[in-house]
Amino acid sequence: MLIRNISRRRFLRNSATAATGLTLGFSLPGCGPEGNQTSAVAEVLTSDVSAWLSISTEGLITIRVPSSEMGQGVLTALPMIIADELDADWAKVRSEIAPFSAAFNNPYTGGRGTGGSSAVRLWWPSIAKAGAAAREMLVQAAAAQWGVPVAELTTAKAVVTHAASGRQASYGALAEAAGKLVPPQDPQLKTRDQYTIIGTSAKRLDTPSKVNGSAVFGIDVKVPDMVYATTRASPTFVGRLTDMDEETALAVRGVLAVIRLPITERGVADVQQIVALADSVAVVADSYWQAKKGMDALNPQFDDGGVGDVSSASMLRDIKQALSEEGIPVRDDGDTDQALADAAQVVAAEYTVPFLAHLTMEPMNCTAHYQVDSVNGDRVELWAPTQGESHGAMVIGEVFGIPAHKVTIHTTLMGGGLGRRYEADFLVQSARLSKAVGKPVKMIWSREEDVQHDYYRPASASRFTVGLDDTGLPVAWKNAIVCPSVAQRNFSAAYANGVDPFSVEGAVNIPYAIPNQWVSLRQHDTHVPVGSWRSVGSSHNGFYVESMLDEVAHASSRDPFALRRRLLQNKPRFLTVLDLLEEKSHWLEPAPAGRYRGMAIHESFASIVGEVAEVSVDDAGAITLHRMTCVVDCGRVVNPAIVESQMESAMLDGLTAALRGGVTIKAGRVEQSNFDTYRMMRMAEVPQMDIHIVQNDEPPGGVGEPGVPPSMPALANAIFAATGRRIRSLPIEAAMQTA
Repeated sequence: MLIRNISRRRFLRNSATAATGLTLGFSLPGCGPEGNQTSAVAEVLTSDVSAWLSISTEGLITIRVPSSEMGQGVLTALPMIIADELDADWAKVRSEIAPFSAAFNNPYTGGRGTGGSSAVRLWWPSIAKAGAAAREMLVQAAAAQWGVPVAELTTAKAVVTHAASGRQASYGALAEAAGKLVPPQDPQLKTRDQYTIIGTSAKRLDTPSKVNGSAVFGIDVKVPDMVYATTRASPTFVGRLTDMDEETALAVRGVLAVIRLPITERGVADVQQIVALADSVAVVADSYWQAKKGMDALNPQFDDGGVGDVSSASMLRDIKQALSEEGIPVRDDGDTDQALADAAQVVAAEYTVPFLAHLTMEPMNCTAHYQVDSVNGDRVELWAPTQGESHGAMVIGEVFGIPAHKVTIHTTLMGGGLGRRYEADFLVQSARLSKAVGKPVKMIWSREEDVQHDYYRPASASRFTVGLDDTGLPVAWKNAIVCPSVAQRNFSAAYANGVDPFSVEGAVNIPYAIPNQWVSLRQHDTHVPVGSWRSVGSSHNGFYVESMLDEVAHASSRDPFALRRRLLQNKPRFLTVLDLLEEKSHWLEPAPAGRYRGMAIHESFASIVGEVAEVSVDDAGAITLHRMTCVVDCGRVVNPAIVESQMESAMLDGLTAALRGGVTIKAGRVEQSNFDTYRMMRMAEVPQMDIHIVQNDEPPGGVGEPGVPPSMPALANAIFAATGRRIRSLPIEAAMQTA
C-alpha cells in the first residue's frame, strides 16, 4: 500500500435533513478532485457526496462503510469507531457498504479500494470525527429544545440526558432537528478510557444476514433480463485460441451465444499490461449450468504461445541462476563485504518459494450491464465483489473508451479477497460480454478456471551470506533477492528506479541491529501473471529472514529468543512481543514428549506478530501440528474477537502454504485445478491456536495479513528442531519427500 502523508484539512462539509431524520455527510482530505491521482478517477468519484451516517426517527443508526467486506470484519470494525464516538446503542446500529462516490475516497490514497490491511488504520482518524460530530449536533439540538447549556447534557446509549431536570431524549427523537444544524469543524474525540464500544468483542453486524441467507455476495446478484456466462482462457496465459466446436456448443439447450474475448480487443495499448488478459472465449446461456455444459461442448483449444517447454523445474533453475546475477541495491549500510571478510564465522544459505494461488471460496464473478447510448454516451453498471473500485473504473473506462464517471460499481460482499479481487480482469470480461449480447450478464468462472487463471503470489528466491563475530553475533548481513514484479503492473506509482517495493518488503526493513547490511533485488518476470497475495512480499521474505536468523542462532549456539532479544534492544515493542510469546508458548519449559518448537517474529502493515509452532514428526516424515501460539501488537484494538479470528485465519493460510501450498507449471500451464490437487488444510489438521493481544495506545496497525509471515518460518524452524533438517524450499511436505 502506497501511503502519502498529507495535512489534515477541513473534513466536514454539509448536512441535510432526510425524511428519516439526521443524515450526516462530510468530505475528507484527498476526497476532492485535487486529491485523486488520475483525472479519470476524479471524474467518476467526485460526482456525489453521500451520507455516511443516518439516524431514523425510530432510532435506527445506519453507518456506511467505505471498505469492501471480504470476511475480515470491516462492516463491524469501522462502525464500532463511529458508534463509540457517537455514544450509540450498539444494538440499534446497522452497517452497509457505501456507494462508489467521492465522499468515500480514502483520505490517504485518494481513491476507493481495500487492501494492505489498511481499513482501520487509515480510516480511524477521519471517521471517528463523523461520530463525534453527529453526537455534538444531537446534543446541540437537545440543548436548544430544552433551553439549557450544552455543558449540562450527557450522552449514553443513543440518549441525551439533562440530569438537573431529569429530562431525556432519544437520538431518534432529536434526529430531525439535529440534521438542520451545521456540523462542528473540530468535534471533541474521546480518550481511550472513555471508550464503551471500541475495545470490546462486539458481535459482527454482518453475521445475521450470512446465517439467514439474505446476504448478497457477487455470485448472488440478480438483475432483470439477466443472462449467464462462463469463460475459458488460454491455459498458458499467452497462447491463442486455435479451434472450437461452436456448432455443438450452440446446440446445447439454453446456450445463447459463443463470444470470443481476444486479448487484442482493448482500448489502449497498456491495458493488457495492467490486467494481463489471456485469450479467452465465453459461452452465454440461460443459466450458469447450461453455460458450463455449453463450454464443455465447445471444447476450445489453444496453442502454447511458445512456452510449452516451460516447467516448474526450468523456472526454478532460471530463478536460481538469477541469484548470481547483479541486482539493484536497495539497502547498503556500512561495509558488508569487508565485515564478511573479517568475520569469525560465515553462514550462507539459499531459499525458494513457489507460486501461490488465492483459492477464494467464491470464484471470480461479476454482473455487468453495458448500456449503449448514442446521445449521452455509453454507460457501464457493474455488480461486483471487488476490492478495487477506483482501479476497476479506470480500467473499464480505458478498455471501452468512455469517461470513468460513466462507470457505476456496486460493491457486494465477497467470499474471500486476499488481493485477488483488486484485479480488474473479471470486470472487463463481464462488461465485454454484456456489450456483445446487449443484456446484463452474470459471468461466473468455474473453480478450475479460477485456480488456473489467478494472479499468483510470485515464486522467488533469496540468498543469504551472514558474518558472525567471535561472540556469535551477526555483524554482516547480505541478502540477494530474485522476484517477479507485482507493483510494475498494478501499482506503478510505487515502482521506482527498477525496484518493486513489494518484492523487498520484510527484507529491506528488518528490525535487527546488524551494523553492516546489504540487500539487492533482481527482477525476474515470467509468463505467469503475479499479483498481491495475503501479506504480499512479507509472505516470502518473512519466511526467508526468520528462517535464516534461526540458522544464525543455531550456528552461534544461541537460543532463538535470546538472539533476537540481543538484536532488538532498541525496539521495545518487539521486546514486549518476544517476552509475552516466550511466556505463553512455555518456551523455557520442556515440550511434551515427541514435540518440538520453532519461533519467528515479523512486522508488517504496522503490526508486530510473533508465533511459536509446536510439532511432531514421525519416522516417515509426516508432520503433525499440535499448537500455535501467537502474540500480536497491532496498536489500538477496535474488536479483540476480530483480531483473534484474523490471526487464526492468517496462520491457517500461512501454514497451508508452508506445508503443501503452491502451483506447479508443466508445459507452460498450471497443473492444479481444484481442491483435490491444490490441497488446503483440513479441519482435523488445524492445531490448537492461542492468541494473545498486546494492549497499548499505539496507532492502529493492520490485522488481516500480519499473521501470515511468521507462521511459515515458525513451522520450518520447529521441524528443524525435531529433525535437524533445514527446510529451505517450500512447500514442506514436498521437501520432506525428497529426503
